[in-house]
Amino acid sequence: MTEVPQRDNGPTTEPAHQEGNGHSPVTLEFLSEWRNAAYNCFSSGHKFCREVCPVMQVTRNENHTPTAFHANVVAMEQGNLTISDVAEDYVHCTQCGACELRCPNTLFTGDFYRFRVRTVDLVKQMRALAVDNGVQQPGYHRWNELTDERSHEPVLGEVPVSQEHVRDWAEGLNLPIGGETILFVDCEAAFYRTSVPRAVAQLLQRADYEFGLMTEQWCCGGPAAEMGYREQARRFAEHNLADWRAAGVRRVLVLDPHDYITFTEDYPAFFGEDFDIEVVLVIELLAELIAEGTLTPSVPVERTVTYHDPCRLNKRKGIWQEPRQILRAIPGLTFHDVDRVTQWSYCSGAGGGLPIERPDIAAKISQNRLDKAAALEVDTLVSACPWSERPLSEAGQERSIDVVDIHELLAESLGIEVGGRTHS
Repeated sequence: MTEVPQRDNGPTTEPAHQEGNGHSPVTLEFLSEWRNAAYNCFSSGHKFCREVCPVMQVTRNENHTPTAFHANVVAMEQGNLTISDVAEDYVHCTQCGACELRCPNTLFTGDFYRFRVRTVDLVKQMRALAVDNGVQQPGYHRWNELTDERSHEPVLGEVPVSQEHVRDWAEGLNLPIGGETILFVDCEAAFYRTSVPRAVAQLLQRADYEFGLMTEQWCCGGPAAEMGYREQARRFAEHNLADWRAAGVRRVLVLDPHDYITFTEDYPAFFGEDFDIEVVLVIELLAELIAEGTLTPSVPVERTVTYHDPCRLNKRKGIWQEPRQILRAIPGLTFHDVDRVTQWSYCSGAGGGLPIERPDIAAKISQNRLDKAAALEVDTLVSACPWSERPLSEAGQERSIDVVDIHELLAESLGIEVGGRTHS
């Protein structure tokens, strides 16, 4: 008989006043919304979703399974648990979406189940429910306090994180402010991985693609939404949208998959039909520019590489072909693809706030990802997500595998000197 691990909910504040079966009004509203999804979880002990979960692969703790995330809702509705009992469990999710793809309710939806389990949304809503009831995780709480204070996430870099420095990465590139199209640069890239936005900007300039920067860019608000701080996320979204409107922006270019998720899912949810901004993923734009001959990589890059699919592009948005088209267009590369491409790609562990509360688990997931790359006998792992590249680089040092951003690699093949900071 398997021993059930004991819960350790960690430091929390006291939940709000409870009423009605031990639940606050906000909890009762949540249960009304999510009970059907919880009861429709097709667990059945088959572990469809468990073994593709990157956290479960590391912890082997049944409390961290997607099945448990749904079962908790059932237990809460029955009055056997409260949000304070289970809030810490929901830290253990990278928001990668692998569990949704493997769920039979997804695989057979539109056939005879006609129901799709939305575990990513459930985790976000559970985290929000915890915050609304005064149950906060210390790392999440501090991270969002600092983000609110600085209007940018507290990434660790050499340059102070502040509005004053958010455009420092663009020094010397002569980029205008405003215009119909602007480039949005995520916090990690703007303050720490500055070589990435510099590569993107120079690639677009080489293609004579007109774009500018925001007047006052704040964090996209996506991390706050993922950690449960919905009010803060909406305030940041309102600021950015107002900035775009004032500058006449019609199109936003994004280089980071996390921003892409935020702008294509969270912002439409916040603003409905009022959100009429076109959101363009830079990696798709660059693949198009190469295909039409506007950009022609010609400088050989002698590396043996494999590609790391960011979960938010591959699993959640179905974007996996364009990065490979770019890599195959770069002369000199020897490309060894992974054995899991279209759906079951490997996670870096860097998403969903996991590194903030459980950096030990995130690091193990990154190590697992590098093990898969090492098995392909490559010297370079190429990513298209700035947030994944720091933990992957740290794991890669032990295996002598470089981690390089795909935008930088393409710039190198076009003879562009990028500059900027890369890794500590």
